[in-house]
Amino acid sequence: MAEIEVTQPTDEQLEEMGVKSWPIWSCEVSRFDWQYDQPETCYILEGQVTVTAGDQQVSFGAGDLVVFPAGLECVWDVTQPVRKHYKLG
Repeated sequence: MAEIEVTQPTDEQLEEMGVKSWPIWSCEVSRFDWQYDQPETCYILEGQVTVTAGDQQVSFGAGDLVVFPAGLECVWDVTQPVRKHYKLG
């Protein structure tokens, strides 16, 4: 199974990727199942999340760039309200 990737990009990397032009998604504290039909890259603006996919458990928050692979089935546990830029595909 492909892994969830978490990195801390530089401002230059974010600018090169055009992150500020991506849509914004937000969510209150909650827990829900999710499946990725296509890859998603997101940049966390605020909040704290732990995602569990099989044996992998990954936590991330503000300043993290997260890549979810296509086909991933996981559980999102939003422990602090989250806002993120995201790009599908």
